[in-house]
Amino acid sequence: MSRIRGKDTKPELVVRSMLHRMGYRFRIHRKDLPGRPDIVLPRHRKAVLVHGCFWHGHLCKIAPGSKSNTAYWSPKIEANRARDQRNRVALAELGWQVLELWECEIRDLPRTEERLLAFLKPDPCQPMPRR
Repeated sequence: MSRIRGKDTKPELVVRSMLHRMGYRFRIHRKDLPGRPDIVLPRHRKAVLVHGCFWHGHLCKIAPGSKSNTAYWSPKIEANRARDQRNRVALAELGWQVLELWECEIRDLPRTEERLLAFLKPDPCQPMPRR
C-alpha cells in the first residue's frame, strides 16, 4: 500500500487542469481546513473533494469492493466514509460550500466541466467577496 497516492492522483490532476483552463485559481490540500480538501477556491469559499471510488466506498461499477480480506477492508472503507462525512459537515459549519466528485464521474469530462461551472457560478443572493 506504500505506492498508493493520497495526493496528486490522476482524477485530481484532471480536475485541477480543467479548473485552470476555465480560468480559476485555487489552492491544494490546505492544512488549515478540515480534511485538507483536494482543491480550495478561497475567494469563492468553495472546496472540491476528488474521491477515488474504491478508497471512499462509492457504490459504482468500477469499485465493487474488495473480495479478499473483507475483515480488514470493510471497516477501513466505512471509517473513510464516516471521516468524509465529518469533514463535509465541518467545512459547511465553517461557511464553505463543498462539491464532491467521484473518480467514475470524472471520466465524463464534459459532464464534470458542467458540474464545476454550475458549482462555481456566483450565487446572486450572496455578496461579492472582497479582495
